[in-house]
Amino acid sequence: MASSKMEKKCVCPVVLSSLVCAFVFVTSLNMGLVSSVHKFNSIFPIFSAHQRMSEYAESKIELGTPPPPGPTLPRFAYLVSGSKGDLEKLWRTLHALYHPRNEYVVHLDLEAPPEERLALASRIDNHTVFNKVGNVYMISKANMVTYRGPTMVANTLHACAVLLKRNKDWDWFINLSASDYPLVTQDDLVYTFSALNRNLNFIEHTSNLGWKANERAMPLIVDPGLYMSTKSDIYLATPRRTLPTAFRLFTGSAWTVLSRPFVEFCVWGWDNLPRTLLMYYTNFVSSPEGYFQTVVCNVPEFAKTVVNHDLHYISWDNPPKQHPHILNINDTDKMIRSNAAFARKFKHDDPVLDKIDADLLGRAKGSFTPGAWCSGKPTCSEVGDSNKIKPGPGAQRLCQLIARLAMKANNGQDQCR
Repeated sequence: MASSKMEKKCVCPVVLSSLVCAFVFVTSLNMGLVSSVHKFNSIFPIFSAHQRMSEYAESKIELGTPPPPGPTLPRFAYLVSGSKGDLEKLWRTLHALYHPRNEYVVHLDLEAPPEERLALASRIDNHTVFNKVGNVYMISKANMVTYRGPTMVANTLHACAVLLKRNKDWDWFINLSASDYPLVTQDDLVYTFSALNRNLNFIEHTSNLGWKANERAMPLIVDPGLYMSTKSDIYLATPRRTLPTAFRLFTGSAWTVLSRPFVEFCVWGWDNLPRTLLMYYTNFVSSPEGYFQTVVCNVPEFAKTVVNHDLHYISWDNPPKQHPHILNINDTDKMIRSNAAFARKFKHDDPVLDKIDADLLGRAKGSFTPGAWCSGKPTCSEVGDSNKIKPGPGAQRLCQLIARLAMKANNGQDQCR
């Protein structure tokens, strides 16, 4: 069990959310998970299952399969991506995130040397747990990815398609990089999300483009990653373009938690908007910060499913630069007080990661983050019952954040505005 030494410094910013979280935890312990879900949903109607909106032309199309009734636990589908020199960072992040219930796609882009990609493939193939469960898949035909270009969006959609093909029995897609790290255990995450409507999308967004209108939306760029086998930065083309009138632009975080129904909509595209916007964002600076935001907010059927947060702690300049601050040990308290599920950006094996492992995740070096599924000696060397979870203090922190966001979303605040 992770140490609670650092948890004492966390103070809930909203008294109501603290009471809700306490009620959910006590109820679940005394009466079982299903009771806690029903109570949570009754307090926050936006979490009640499967709202349907009829304004959209394709409203007759079913948005995925509703979760079965009863105490079902959600499953997550992860993309963990990296580039040259990220092998060890990616391997550590994968172990910190691992749970046998989930699905994982890992990707080292074409800038990573072949020996790094081969080493990652070998590690996965020879890993006892990964082999037994079969839920970690490496994209062996690597993509060229330019951070500010559309190739990053294409890589994300590629991973989504792979995950849908491999196993549709998952509820949310989460894209992370090797520079991300969890602040809660997977048991904490599964427990907290078990109370949520499976159609919700956690996408930080705003239509207030500000300086981005002139510096990102109006310039035309070309991403050489679309046609070159070696990485180079995007370059400007002429002339500049005006802002679109056929749809409304939104911008936000490149890191998202997407529902399976929304992922299916983007990949399968039974409406033409996802394809139209993919082509539009081909010439957009930092398209990963706008593509999913603009798709979701221009479709009434999905716009009301958006929660305006990326569940990350990220430290930015004001106004934000292209890259956030690199987090270190001095950021620990701020990360915890954020109640976020993930944080970025970290250097390889920075001491703050060891502190997160010890105090928040209870993770030993080179091992998985412990969960109720863990069995064998050493711990987590074998897979026990993956349908059992043991939430800890991280679930309580995350629940506080979700409760606060739910109140805003339920009142229609911060949704596609």
